[in-house]
Amino acid sequence: MQFDPNELDYSAVYKLLTGAIIPRPIGWISSISEDGINNLAPFSYFNAVGDDPPHVMFSVGRGNDINKDTLNNVLDTKQFVVNMVTEALAEKMNLTAQSVPSHVDEFALAHIDSIQSIKVKPLRVKESPITFECELVHHYFLEDHKNGGACIIIGRIVMMHFDESVLMDNYKINLENYKPIARLAGSNYAKIGEIFSVKRN
Repeated sequence: MQFDPNELDYSAVYKLLTGAIIPRPIGWISSISEDGINNLAPFSYFNAVGDDPPHVMFSVGRGNDINKDTLNNVLDTKQFVVNMVTEALAEKMNLTAQSVPSHVDEFALAHIDSIQSIKVKPLRVKESPITFECELVHHYFLEDHKNGGACIIIGRIVMMHFDESVLMDNYKINLENYKPIARLAGSNYAKIGEIFSVKRN
């Protein structure tokens, strides 16, 4: 079957995209408001976009043309932290996905221990084995939207934190200890399954 996204209902486009483009890494983004209120929310429209210098991106949906707290905070303060999500953190991550008033601190809401960052103001998730402190370098609002669209955020990584338990020699990652999860469609998530290699010529 063929689909013209311009002729589909928004919900159909969303289902097709999030069901087809899988698995997606989860950027658990912590930010802070100009008033000092902590925020923590997961985003699966997320990935690395370069390593020279290292940059990441995530996209924030804008239902009904309303900015989420994460987007407002990042645009105001120009800083955020990416906390990578593991199997052990799945339930707490899910708690921070709910919509709550701006004055609610999701760290407190989900009983998540925090730790100070080094170069940016937003807190880090203490239990996350890998976190990236980032500074905003670019943002772009998607054009020609019907339901509010989204804003793409690109940040430069200014500090990396890796727990020793997930590191091996020569900066390689120990996946057995890391145990990251990825987003599928609906309420489904994926663990690292069977791994196979295909060597490049």
